[in-house]
Amino acid sequence: MPAAVPDSQPYGQAQAWTSGSWTPDGGVPLPAGPPGRARGPGWPAVISVAVVTGLIAALLGGLVGAGLRDGLPGVLPSAQSGSTVRPEGSIARIAADALPSIVTIRAAGNGESATGSGFVYDNAGHVVTNNHVVEGVGEDIQVVLSSGERIEASVVGTDDAYDIAVLATGRTNLRALPIGDSETVVVGDPVLAVGAPLGLSSTVTSGIVSAVDRPVVAGDASTRSYINAIQTDAAINPGNSGGPLLDAAGRVIGMNSAIAAPPGSSPGSSGNIGLGFAIPSAQIVKTAGQLISKGSAEHPVIGVLLDENYVGQGAKVRESEANGDPVVDNGPADQAGMQPGDVILSFDGRQITDADDLIVAIRAKSVGDSVRMTVRRDGRTVDVTMTLQAAPKKN
Repeated sequence: MPAAVPDSQPYGQAQAWTSGSWTPDGGVPLPAGPPGRARGPGWPAVISVAVVTGLIAALLGGLVGAGLRDGLPGVLPSAQSGSTVRPEGSIARIAADALPSIVTIRAAGNGESATGSGFVYDNAGHVVTNNHVVEGVGEDIQVVLSSGERIEASVVGTDDAYDIAVLATGRTNLRALPIGDSETVVVGDPVLAVGAPLGLSSTVTSGIVSAVDRPVVAGDASTRSYINAIQTDAAINPGNSGGPLLDAAGRVIGMNSAIAAPPGSSPGSSGNIGLGFAIPSAQIVKTAGQLISKGSAEHPVIGVLLDENYVGQGAKVRESEANGDPVVDNGPADQAGMQPGDVILSFDGRQITDADDLIVAIRAKSVGDSVRMTVRRDGRTVDVTMTLQAAPKKN
């Protein structure tokens, strides 16, 4: 899953403009473990998933993308529908209404294959999924409906920084899922996760929202995403990637993207332990809309070089830089009067624990948003206000 965007600006060493801060290529070191990218469902026994870090990594031992790759063990049978005569608001009724809009995604090419989940996003037949489901596997992409019908699809746009991709099916007769407001979600709300874990399409699991605004950093050193995630105990397994997290009214409040791995476990053995993470619907709507209209998405930034070696509360701007100012000239931080060595303690009312936490907080905002930060400078605290700018585009 996504993140650092290689930069060619004249700042000396290779660098990456990462959602609101400049960090060296490679960023914060990942925990030990084989790197990889999460993929859609596949072999239950042979799983290649993304190694992920999060701000809870010390407790959990890491996060992994909720996807599988490398083919399926043959064609798995479709689930048979039972009677859907159930009361409004029941899990059975919500599932029956939602399943026709949930898809399984199968992609192949470049010697690789991947399977994941997705959902119909609008009446134009666009399907939303995770970037890591379709990234790097070629142009042969199929969307499989709950009925078993297969539709050829093409990529409209992808964004590794938010781990979101939009596909086009060319079909206008598909029913879109209603989108809910993730900003109103609270801990304890009931939720359903729908997708194709381990290749088992049309699988529904239920649980609650376990936490909101959980900072999660997913991916490897070259492809990293920053998610202000909704945490849930609904069972999410490899292959659920890209599937929706639904509220009690059947509305999409998130997209299932990552799962936590127990300490010491390998990616190949990762599975549900009741700690799954979803991209909030507010971010999906914003990024998917940009991908559909422009083919690319904007990433808000503050324009500083962060000190990845700093140990302590907050995120520290570098003291100095041999080939340029750590505070990017005329960037948001520069315009707000920030200085090298400033330690960012809070961002828009949110306490900052480290550099990754700051980047997640920035990524949750939009270009043009005005934000207030509290920084520590020479032993005193200073409040600064700035307007977020868009990160430079890749060349």
